[in-house]
Amino acid sequence: MLAQLIMSGIATGSLYALTSVAIVLIFRNTRTINLAQGDFSMIGAFMGLVFLKTLHLPFIIAFVATIFAVVLLAVLVERLVMRKIRDADWLTLFTATLGVFYILHGMAGWIWGRDTKAFPNPFSVQPISIGGALISKASLFNILIVAGIGLSLFLFFRYTKAGIAMRAITDDPETARLMGIPVQFIVMLTWAVGGLLAAVAGILLAPIIYVSPQMMDTVLIKGYVGAIFGGLYSIPGAILGSLLIGVIENIAGGYLGAQYKVTIAFVMIVLILAFRPRGLMGGQARREV
Repeated sequence: MLAQLIMSGIATGSLYALTSVAIVLIFRNTRTINLAQGDFSMIGAFMGLVFLKTLHLPFIIAFVATIFAVVLLAVLVERLVMRKIRDADWLTLFTATLGVFYILHGMAGWIWGRDTKAFPNPFSVQPISIGGALISKASLFNILIVAGIGLSLFLFFRYTKAGIAMRAITDDPETARLMGIPVQFIVMLTWAVGGLLAAVAGILLAPIIYVSPQMMDTVLIKGYVGAIFGGLYSIPGAILGSLLIGVIENIAGGYLGAQYKVTIAFVMIVLILAFRPRGLMGGQARREV
């Protein structure tokens, strides 16, 4: 039973990682704790439903179209809201994303209703066995997709000019600006990457938790816990934290009851903030402008 819970936890944690990595990316380049990250995914899930069920597009084309739509949404939020207050204190930035959170909740409920909707699953429900533990084909696909995104981000930050510029802004935004790095463009690119991750999370999670305006509320909490594990700066720390919370909540749910899963997330937040306030991997503090 323990091996099965761990396998399921890794599959769940890998989906949390998409949200936690996006939270880290946006925070370390903009000082913004983006509460709307989950709602980007929720809008992506609804858009996926529109592309699949209303327009009857093939799954792959619907997937790409959803990514494009959510990236556009994230860029619009950056251009129309966050850029205008980019020099404000963190509480103002935080409150602005809270406003976006409620606006997107309201829009989704108004357009698509508040009832949960089933999302087509492109995989059969027949599980496969790995090391004695069963895992669905959809969960295995999700793990592989998330691993591929993690590898792509590693290569992006290490070998591309845009990725290196993002790292430079994280370390010292003023020096990056003096070196000629287009800081505002890189910030917009950061939100676009956050939108991409949100779209993938929404599409992958939708068949599991169904589609509704509230579908990502709990996932956002878990993603935030994962980001806290990385000290809000470390992407590997956020991924590790997300996998840990996925495994621990599954073990807690298996042995204590499903009602303790969210409680475990808050317990982990308190413990990390109390004993490792900079995260498990000693996240750095960015130099403020």
